[in-house]
Amino acid sequence: MDATEIGLWGVPLAVLGGAIRVSTPFIFVSLGEAITERSGRINLGLEGTLVFGAMTAYAVAVMTGSPWLGLIAAAFAGLCFGLFHGWICRFPKVNDIAVGIALMLFGSGLAFFFGKPFIKPKAPNLPAIPFGGWFDIPQVQAALDVNVLFLIGAVLSVILWWAFRNTRAGLIVRVVGDSSDAARAMGLNPDTVRLLATGVGGALAGIGGAYLSLYYPGSWTERISSGQGLMAVALVIFARWNPLGCFAAALLFGGAGALGPALQSVGVTQGYYMFYAAPYILTLIIMIATSSPTRTLAGAPGELSITK
Repeated sequence: MDATEIGLWGVPLAVLGGAIRVSTPFIFVSLGEAITERSGRINLGLEGTLVFGAMTAYAVAVMTGSPWLGLIAAAFAGLCFGLFHGWICRFPKVNDIAVGIALMLFGSGLAFFFGKPFIKPKAPNLPAIPFGGWFDIPQVQAALDVNVLFLIGAVLSVILWWAFRNTRAGLIVRVVGDSSDAARAMGLNPDTVRLLATGVGGALAGIGGAYLSLYYPGSWTERISSGQGLMAVALVIFARWNPLGCFAAALLFGGAGALGPALQSVGVTQGYYMFYAAPYILTLIIMIATSSPTRTLAGAPGELSITK
């Protein structure tokens, strides 16, 4: 392949590789939020959970030399945040949205406070699998370096899609999300189910944060998230609370986020920065398109409401 052909394929390959890299945290946060919302609760605090998970993973990886221990610590931190959110929301007249915003600010502030000593130290990265090793073209090789968390996220999407349809646990989450009265008639405690679902959702958001600090971009800074936790909420709505849809939508968001860097990598020096706003514009379009006072979104859990 000559230089002209490499240049021709440069942007698609860069977008492909960027979509895989950028989409991974979206995958985990959106799957976590899908579990939470299918139980009838919304968690806007996942942005704070994502940032705190990134800081926790990086700090533990620096101190232990193991990115996997950092990943586990991030998942545990996210679990604690999720359980705390779920516990507060069990009380009467507590608004999910208000609690989520409070925990978003609390998690981000806590991460910035405890993370300051870890801005300069270098942590070991999570490994990637070089699927492009049989190509001689560096651009193809770089595009096909796939982090293991992306593959885990893809498998998890399928497992959750199947579990919601075919397992008792999935049925319980769906029943609680659709009708608290029906859940109580079946002998279930909706508060307990939502508490556990919110905890699991937080743990997955923590893993998404660990990916940010331990692989891409692979460092700890106070602005590492760029609002991905909040965008994941719009992504879940766009995906109609379907785990497979979350995976596909995460790739779409990832490709939109990778477009600016892809243009820059092939020598576009003017206007490319406008494409950095693509994920935020996409989020705005989705929220406008799915907002309606007269109709209910297909697939929306019946108990999911900002008034509960």
